[in-house]
Amino acid sequence: MVKVYGPALSLDASGTIGDAMTFSKWKGRNYVRERVIPSNPRSGLQVGFRSMFKFLSQQWDGLAAPDKASYAELAAQINASPFNAYMRANQLRWRNFSAPSQAYPPAMAGAIGVFAGGFPTAIAGVASVQLAFSLATVNQNWAVAIFQALAPGFTTSLANCIAVVELASVAMEIFLHSPLEPDTYYYNFRLITEDGILGAEEGEINATVTA
Repeated sequence: MVKVYGPALSLDASGTIGDAMTFSKWKGRNYVRERVIPSNPRSGLQVGFRSMFKFLSQQWDGLAAPDKASYAELAAQINASPFNAYMRANQLRWRNFSAPSQAYPPAMAGAIGVFAGGFPTAIAGVASVQLAFSLATVNQNWAVAIFQALAPGFTTSLANCIAVVELASVAMEIFLHSPLEPDTYYYNFRLITEDGILGAEEGEINATVTA
């Protein structure tokens, strides 16, 4: 990335020229870089990262004030906002396949929730599978990470995580996996506590989507 002044004969150029150079702005500074096209922007790792990023960004506003404040020292160290420190710290943990935490540093002392009998469930629909979750015991549970493969007996990993869904009460939560081609889809699940514990695999279920 190269910082530029008065780019492309303008004060604030943006966009791509000749599929080669991209002009943009970051933190008020104009820059130009080589245009890069991801080889597979929907790879398993990309989806796994984005799933956690989406979950974390949606959770920030609802965190308790002391939890938000716990990221202030880290934010000062990296010259960022507490929100950005929270996102960065937890995405780094997720990269190492460790659970995120509402507070910093993670206490990792809570208890995982317990699914209610008969949950999770998977019901096939038209080009979709509806997954339902309900906890019998909440403990310090925060979320459920959902993993999917096209063959049974798979090992959960960052590369096959398709979503992270808030699960912090006994109320039933629904996740719709779509659009899907006709096939049999296998799912596994791992619960996440609010203080950074990633639970064990809960066991596979499957559903067959037809045309």
